[in-house]
Amino acid sequence: MHHSPVVLFAFWESFLLDLLSRTGKFRKDLRFTLTQRIDNTALDVMELVIEAQRFNDKRRQLELISTNIDKLRILLRLSVRLGALDKGGYEHLIRGLDEAGRMVGGWIKQQGRK
Repeated sequence: MHHSPVVLFAFWESFLLDLLSRTGKFRKDLRFTLTQRIDNTALDVMELVIEAQRFNDKRRQLELISTNIDKLRILLRLSVRLGALDKGGYEHLIRGLDEAGRMVGGWIKQQGRK
C-alpha cells in the first residue's frame, strides 16, 4: 500500500496530539527526563517529515524518522516499566508507531525505485 507524505504528516500530527496528551500526565519526577525526551523525539519526527516532503533526496530524513520511531518505542517501554504509562496506552501508542513505521518504510522503498 502506498502512503503519501501528506498522509504520513496527517497521521503523525494526530499521533503527536495523542502522545502529548498522555505524556502531559506523567509524574512530576519524570517531566524533565523521560517526558521531555519523548516529547522532543516525537516533535523531531514531525520536523523531519516536513523536511522530507521538501527535499529531493529524502533518504537521510526518512532514515532519521525511522530511527526516532525506534527510540520512541524504547522510551515508551520504559514509561510502562516506570509506571508512567498504563499497558493499554502503551499498546495503543505502539500500534501508532508501527503504522507510522510502515508508512516510512513504504516511502523509503518508493525512493529506492526512483
